[in-house]
Amino acid sequence: MLNELGYPKDVIERVSYLVAHHHTYNDICDSDYQILVEADFLVNMYEDGLPSQNVKAAYEAVFKTESGKRICRTMFGIK
Repeated sequence: MLNELGYPKDVIERVSYLVAHHHTYNDICDSDYQILVEADFLVNMYEDGLPSQNVKAAYEAVFKTESGKRICRTMFGIK
């Protein structure tokens, strides 16, 4: 699909990598990967209705970006 839309090969390869690995949480070394993982966690925690202690644990272990942390605190009332 991305090829048909005219995206360059390097973009297609990166998107493919991110899609294939977005549930792999080790070796996150690039900001796009970190942002994707944080966004996925936010959606999953919300949809699953996780207890606050689980959200807090994920917040401390997974969230690295200031935006992700702020959104998580806002969504789940983390202090």
